[in-house]
Formats: sequence, C-alpha cells, structure tokens
Amino acid sequence: MASVSRSCLSLIIVFLLGGCGNMMNDLYPSGDNKVPPALPGTTGPAMGQNAPDFTLSDTLGNSVTLSSVVTNTGVRGVVLYFTMWCPVCDTHMSAMRSGFIPQNPDVRFFAVDYVSGSVSAARAAEIANGYEGSGFIVLADIHQTVLGLYQATMGITVVIDKNGVVRMNEDFKDGTRLQAALAALP
Repeated sequence: MASVSRSCLSLIIVFLLGGCGNMMNDLYPSGDNKVPPALPGTTGPAMGQNAPDFTLSDTLGNSVTLSSVVTNTGVRGVVLYFTMWCPVCDTHMSAMRSGFIPQNPDVRFFAVDYVSGSVSAARAAEIANGYEGSGFIVLADIHQTVLGLYQATMGITVVIDKNGVVRMNEDFKDGTRLQAALAALP
C-alpha cells in the first residue's frame, strides 16, 4: 500500500512539474527588462512615460512639487527612493549617499517615506536612521499617494530626467542600473 501511495505521489509531482512549461528559463533570468515600452507622451510610472506630478511635504514642512524640482535650472534629474527605513533600505540608501549623491550634484535625491504616517514621524525616522543632512531630501508620503502613482514598494528607485520623463523604475538591486540611468541623463 505504501509503495502505491509513493508511486501515485511521484506521478502527481511529475505531472505538476511537467505543466510548468519551460521553467528552466525562470531559473536563469537574463536580467533584461521585458516590460513593453510605454507610449511616449502618456503619463505614468513606466520608462518613457511622463512622470506623474505630485506635491509632498518634506520633513521640515516644506512643500515639494516634482514638476518644480525637475524644471529647476541646473537640475539634470530626480531620483525617488521608496524607503521603509529597514536594513535593506539602509544598505541601498548608504550606497547612494556615499557614491551616487556626491558624483551627481546636479541630481536631486529624495527618500520617499511611505510608512511613518506623519511629517513629524518621518522626521524622527530620518534622524534616528542617520539621514539628517545626508543629501537625501526626505518626503512624507502620508497617504501613500506617490507610492501608488509610481506603483512602488520598498526599494523601488525611480529616475526622472529634466524633461519629466521616467528613465528607470525598478528595485535598486546593486546600483548598476541606477548608475547607467544617471549617466544617460541629458
């Protein structure tokens, strides 16, 4: 009886795995972005689209409007990094603070805090995590509006050029793609 059950179980597993199609491709991803290109001139979070505009408060109580920052003379672009103040976010933000921010003085770096729930709590998180005066401007996305506009989550990094076009919207990973996106800014 036990050998019949094992045989049936083995047969079921083989059947289920066989239905996965060409799953070996999933085990060795190419790293290529296979998201279809967005239509130029449309607004949205995808590469090639016009960046959705927004206004948020920074942790000092100042209103920051994306379109005003992007069109500011001398700014080549904007980086939005969506943070939860977790260890992974700290690793990403530390890499940006030590390498990307100093190398790109004409790019504005914003840490979008979408978890703290208030400007004062975002300010407290900024200070507690050592990001006061770091080169990041911390924005309090209290109602997770910008999180939704950019279809973001923890670690998502968005690069927007001086024309307001999204040039990158993906997880930070090792920073290679961020470096390429910043280098390609006009």
